[in-house]
Amino acid sequence: METLSENRAFGGTQGVYRHTSAATRCDMTFGLFLPEEARDGPVPVLWFLSGLTCTHENAMTKAGAQAWAAEQGIALVFPDTSPRGEGVADDEAYDLGQGAGFYVNATQAPWAPHFNMWDYLADELPALLGDKFAIDLNRQAITGHSMGGHGALTLAMGLPGRFRSVSAFAPICNPSASDWGRKQLTAYLGEDEANWARHDATLMMRETGFDGPVLIDTGTTDQFIDLLQPEALAQAVTERRQEATLRLQPGYDHSYFFISSFIEEHIAFHADALYRD
Repeated sequence: METLSENRAFGGTQGVYRHTSAATRCDMTFGLFLPEEARDGPVPVLWFLSGLTCTHENAMTKAGAQAWAAEQGIALVFPDTSPRGEGVADDEAYDLGQGAGFYVNATQAPWAPHFNMWDYLADELPALLGDKFAIDLNRQAITGHSMGGHGALTLAMGLPGRFRSVSAFAPICNPSASDWGRKQLTAYLGEDEANWARHDATLMMRETGFDGPVLIDTGTTDQFIDLLQPEALAQAVTERRQEATLRLQPGYDHSYFFISSFIEEHIAFHADALYRD
């Protein structure tokens, strides 16, 4: 593992690191904020999965999360959104290929050799963090934005017992029924829609739900709200009677101004779960 940068921030350290991934068969970069408490031993961790076109850097620099994580004594992980580099398949469209991994294990050509973001986030990166840093893998929570909100919800429901809480900002809620989903799931997983179900938060909510608290915020003036389909997930939550808070925030859009406006509440929400005995 290579240290690309480390900066003092809010009493802790914001680092950026690169390593060779067996899951994606390329070099991967991630950001990690460690609060001051990590000097004395392992701390809880909150994962932040970013959206389309993003890298590890977007949320790390724009969400304003470190100050609130430092206040709660929580580490923050900012993974990349896809494999990258020479020899990694890509597409001219912004919503497919590099920067648009959709947090799945691809089974179709030309994506299958590298686009294994589920395995990377479910297995490889947590193991690396637990080995190299003062991270308590028994106390994990997850959040994300847009495509990353989709990933946060599906990973939380797809890995029972892993995360104590899950939240999302403007998540893609029902990709099987959205242009932000059908195109990508077909490309990565093939045309058999039965293979898509474990990567659709609405379908997973109906099937399994989440054993813990859920918080979701979406702006009422989000320019992509018709693609996000928050109403589909809300209906599934209601049908399952899932413990959840789903909020439509008046006047907010899809930007990081929206995320930074509510990140304090999300981190406090996760801290409550992470520190609960």
